[in-house]
Amino acid sequence: MSVLSILRERGFIEATTHAQELEDYLENNRATCYIGFDPTASSLHVGSLVCIMALAHMQREGHRPIGLVGGGTGLIGDPSGKTELRKVLTQDQIDENKAGIREQLSRFIDFSEEKALMLDNAAWLTNLGYISFLRDIGRHFSINKMIKAESVKSRMESDDGLTFIEFNYMLLQAYDFMELAKTHDCLLQMGGSDQWGNIVAGIDLVRRTLGKQAFGITFPLITTASGIKMGKTHKGAVWLDPERFSPYEYYQFWVNTDDMDVARFLALFTFLPMKEIEVVKKLEGVDLNKAKTILAYEATKIAHGEGEARKSLKAAASMFGSIEVPSDLLSSASIPRGMLSFGGDESLPTSTFNKGDAVDKMFVVDLFCDAGLCKSKSDARRLIKQGGAYINGERLDSFDQIVTDADVKDDEILLRAGKKKYHKIILK
Repeated sequence: MSVLSILRERGFIEATTHAQELEDYLENNRATCYIGFDPTASSLHVGSLVCIMALAHMQREGHRPIGLVGGGTGLIGDPSGKTELRKVLTQDQIDENKAGIREQLSRFIDFSEEKALMLDNAAWLTNLGYISFLRDIGRHFSINKMIKAESVKSRMESDDGLTFIEFNYMLLQAYDFMELAKTHDCLLQMGGSDQWGNIVAGIDLVRRTLGKQAFGITFPLITTASGIKMGKTHKGAVWLDPERFSPYEYYQFWVNTDDMDVARFLALFTFLPMKEIEVVKKLEGVDLNKAKTILAYEATKIAHGEGEARKSLKAAASMFGSIEVPSDLLSSASIPRGMLSFGGDESLPTSTFNKGDAVDKMFVVDLFCDAGLCKSKSDARRLIKQGGAYINGERLDSFDQIVTDADVKDDEILLRAGKKKYHKIILK
């Protein structure tokens, strides 16, 4: 099965250019492909996983992926899919963000021995001469075509409009494609559906300047069964950086997958065989929950390593009781099998407080806020009113309750918000 067929079967592909020619190219060549990552934060998040996993599949099928960090274009900002002007970052901020992105991509893709490349478009974009760029590159672009691109059109129709700086982004991304085609024989660009116009512009520029046929693949915007954009939670983005979003929280994010999304997310976010995933589509109730456990384990293993996946599984079992993982369910997964029951909860999100600052002084609503279980005091009060706030398993019923010695067990306090969100407080 070709890599294009694998990506299509697993739900990655929304559109391609030159479908048959692309199929032939991937079947008969060790192709080099790339996806750009905008360095607007020091961590990627779950919303970037489709792109990252697509690059990983390309590598697993013998092709060479390029992760292109937009150190140059990041100084401008991509208007694609945005409704307002993006904040301009400093060079120091971009350099810090690039370092974090490099580290995270390395968990999914093998960069050793040039099996994959990590490049930064600042290497060529920041040295461009404006007059020569207009003369050699700008002349290939039609304003009439550019304003028809959805990414440009949506910004022009917004209240803030589209700045001239952002309008240049399409030219710069097309230049990236041309540069990679020229220096690394990279003839395939992939990206989200909002990148279609930019990708097509790059294909056209490669043809006009280098006389080469280039290709494009776009991925659909992934939403949950409830219509929410993938990766959004009550705490904000689901970051891949374990310092921003712990491996246990990451594990719990996947465990809480909607029933209707389990098989689809197994296909997109794990490497388990589709033949095994097809069986999951027929499961219901308790059996489907077991599949969620495997999804959570595999996704955590890929992003944070087998050790963190096992610790998260152990912590979940200690919190929620024994977990059964049948040997015949998604049998290619490396999760421990059988009836699993562990003690200990070392993977739980944890904070350390000074005991003298907390006991007999701190309101429980503040404790829930400081632990990140609630966004604000009003959010904490609402949780308590709805009966969803617990300390050491005991439901809270008062907004004005202060932390006391009775709430402390072995210098620890276990907080719970709702059914599945825990946080451990260590008092010193």
